[in-house]
This record gives sequence, structure tokens and C-alpha cells, in this order.
Amino acid sequence: MRRLIIEEPYSRPAKWSPTLAWFALIVTVLSALMIRFNRIDYQSGFIALGLGLAIAIVAVGFSLIAFIRIWQEGRRGLSSAIKGLLLAALVLGYPSYLGLKALTLPAISDVSTDTDNPPTFSRSRATLEARGGRVPPDVGPEEREMQREAYVQIAPLSLDIPPEDAFPLVVKAAENLGWQIVETVPPGGRTGIGRLEAIDRGFPLKLPDDITVRVRPRVDGTRIDIRSASRIGHHDLGTNAARIRKFLEEASNLALAVK
Repeated sequence: MRRLIIEEPYSRPAKWSPTLAWFALIVTVLSALMIRFNRIDYQSGFIALGLGLAIAIVAVGFSLIAFIRIWQEGRRGLSSAIKGLLLAALVLGYPSYLGLKALTLPAISDVSTDTDNPPTFSRSRATLEARGGRVPPDVGPEEREMQREAYVQIAPLSLDIPPEDAFPLVVKAAENLGWQIVETVPPGGRTGIGRLEAIDRGFPLKLPDDITVRVRPRVDGTRIDIRSASRIGHHDLGTNAARIRKFLEEASNLALAVK
């Protein structure tokens, strides 16, 4: 006597989840690489990146639906649903971390060690060409107040050496941090103020941020102020403050080394 073996049906959401997750992974990786290596304009690149993340979210939804049906109806496909969920989590992991930072940090994109009189960006031909004709706009008092509340440790750097000796340290610090130095104006002239203009590119997409460093004489030495402004977006996720901290630490270490 032959027995008829009836297999439990396979969950369709479980079947589709890893397929969508793989597709999301491919889209996000390719779009991120194209943005990083400047193979696509930023607007199109971020649209493609957002599409990949949206597909990953759909894959997560399919996995959750599959888990419910597998539990309630005894359908097959558990391993497939888990695979899709893990792949989607891989795609969404870093963006979720950035989203958490966006919730905990102030929505600003321009940070300066001098919030009352921030360094101004140069409008010379060389700097305008490097920035694509863009000059970072002035920041209102509300955003500066947000910066003061969130980044109380961001403050000017004072050195007990003359500006002529401090300026080479500023240039060296920028070079050590891998910045693209666009223009340098040593201290001197009527005001005695020196300036450095640079561009830095953040991880992982290498989006450009604009930097200006002001070197001013003081009675007891030199005051160094730095301003870092994101070129893209209205929320820097803390990158400008972190960049300023690294610069101040590097310049301080260089100053200690020459004493």
C-alpha cells in the first residue's frame, strides 16, 4: 500500500526575502561606490542609495511575515526567512547607526571654535574653484547656540608662540590629517592674521567638507580658530565637531613637540 506524503507549503514571503535582500545589498554597495569615486552626481547617488535601503526594509517585512506564517501555519522556509533578515540587517546596520546619531546630536552642519565671530571662508579664485563656486553661508544665532550646548569642549587653541611660528604647525597638522590644502596665507600684513583653506572628505562616501583656519596674534602668543562646514546636507552627524577635535589635538601635539 502506497502512502501519500504531503509536504507543507513553502512560505512565499520567506522565498522572496533573501532575493530582495541580495538586490538591496547590490544596489546600496554600487551606489555607495559610485558616490565615493565620483561616478554619479550626489542627488542621483543618494536616490539610488535610498532605493536600496527601502528594498532592504521590504525584505525585513517579508521575513517577519514569513515568521508569522511559519509559526501559525507550519509552512516551510524558516532558514530562507532568517537569511533574508540577516542580509537586510547587514544593509541597514550602518544607516541605522547614523539615524541614531541624528536623533542624539543637534541638526547643524557648520561648527566653529569661535561662535561669536567665526572665521570667514575665502572668496579667492583658487578657493572658489576648489569648492565649485560655493561659499558656506553664515550660520544664524540659533544654530550657534545649539553648537554651544552640544559641543562645550569646542574652543579656540591658544599657543604661547608667535603667529609666525604657529602657522607652520597649522599647515603640518592639516597635512597630517590628510586634508586637501587649497590656500595658505601666512600671518602678517596690516592685521597680522594668517589663514588656511582646506577640504576634507568624510568616511565612507568621501563627501566634501570645507574648512578654514584663522591664526591671529595675541599679546601672549597666538590664537587659532577653525571652522568646518558640510557641503552636503543639513545634519553633519557630528563629523565637523570630530574633525575640529582631531585638528586641535594634532596642532597641540605638534606645538608640544617643538618646545
